[in-house]
Amino acid sequence: MASVQPTTRPPPLFAKLLRLDNPIGSLTLAFWSWKVLLYIVVAACPGLGYDTSTSLISYAADPSTAQSLSGPLKFARWDSVYFLDIAEKGYLFEQEWAFGWGYTKLLSIFVSGIRLSGGDAGPASTAMVGVVLSHVAHYLSVLALYRLSANIFGHATATQHLICFLSAALHIISPAGAFLSAPYGESIVSLLNMTGFYLYSSSLIAERNGATRLRDIRVLTSAVLFAVATMVRSNGVLSGFLFAYDAAVLAWKILARGPTLHATVRLAVIIVSGCIVGSGIVIPQILAYRMYCMSRGDLRPWCEWTLPSIYGWVQSHYWDVGFLRYWTISNIPLFLLAAPMLAILCRSSLWALQSPSSSSTSPGSMLVRLAVPQGLLAVMAFTSYHVQIINRISSGYPLWYWYLVTSAVDLGSSSPKQSRTLVAAVYSMVAYALIQGVLFGSFLPPA
Repeated sequence: MASVQPTTRPPPLFAKLLRLDNPIGSLTLAFWSWKVLLYIVVAACPGLGYDTSTSLISYAADPSTAQSLSGPLKFARWDSVYFLDIAEKGYLFEQEWAFGWGYTKLLSIFVSGIRLSGGDAGPASTAMVGVVLSHVAHYLSVLALYRLSANIFGHATATQHLICFLSAALHIISPAGAFLSAPYGESIVSLLNMTGFYLYSSSLIAERNGATRLRDIRVLTSAVLFAVATMVRSNGVLSGFLFAYDAAVLAWKILARGPTLHATVRLAVIIVSGCIVGSGIVIPQILAYRMYCMSRGDLRPWCEWTLPSIYGWVQSHYWDVGFLRYWTISNIPLFLLAAPMLAILCRSSLWALQSPSSSSTSPGSMLVRLAVPQGLLAVMAFTSYHVQIINRISSGYPLWYWYLVTSAVDLGSSSPKQSRTLVAAVYSMVAYALIQGVLFGSFLPPA
């Protein structure tokens, strides 16, 4: 009796597409599948939620929409209400300057374009622009992280490919969740940061290869991206630590060995780059100073500060942001909610600081450079921010993705390790993002 040969089943669609030999296609499929799921979760939430802010800005443009919010307006929640209103009308109230000038300016440019083309530029259209921008920026940020990971870990072997792929895949299901789909600045900052880090790491490769002109162009371009990120969210300025690190190393070498043309030019480029990043903080402050301190008879209190800062003033005066101000009994649940991400950020920063690097110009030394900005972000969130926002603003920092992935994938081995840390992180991020999507769509905290 002839033996029955087992039937070979063709692999399912996802198994064929999610392949390491087609990483960009696989990441694209995973990204848009996840985004569609999140969009459905948020859009399916019934009613206006407990807060009527979205309905109020919609009602101002069209009273018939007040009780029938749908589509992009379902993503107009929490801070995005301010972003959309400022994009349409400009900064009318002092407290609105807490919301990044760079992001509202970007939205307003698109709104102006819609108006010039004769289209409807109401709240729904502005929300649509914000949602599209966030989706596109997040997608490009995923690809930028993949390229950045290849610079750091290499891409010659299957294991290296796996590290790059998994790191980018984790960025897709970031705990930022719906905030990377809504009219918020987080996805823009993530794109700018990841691309800036990629260009900066590429400058280290150019330096190692002796391509000094290409190195300087990449350094200056990364500084411009970090400056724009800072205009969108102030924590973008932390990326300027990369230039502070290099300036300190070069200054020490010049003092120890004497100046050379190569070292002097590189130090000048780094100092200029640091100034460019700092301009991301300074430019919005100058605009606000001209508005409130040079064209008014009654000066606001912050106008008389030694270093006038409307951002510092409104965060403290209107939003009660400051050192240990958030440390209250009522906020304990929010600290518990942020605790896992704070722990991962701190642990991965220590992991990076302990990593060996062959030289200050090797891509591997990027781990050390990135440890301090990420660690500072975690400390500031714990002591001075509304701590729960760490779950979304951490999305633009690559180090913690690499830490989780390398807990399961070892560069020195061809087989993956058993990692409960990575598995637990993936399940937790997916569950958190879906629950958060329901809460976000219903206008319920935490925000």
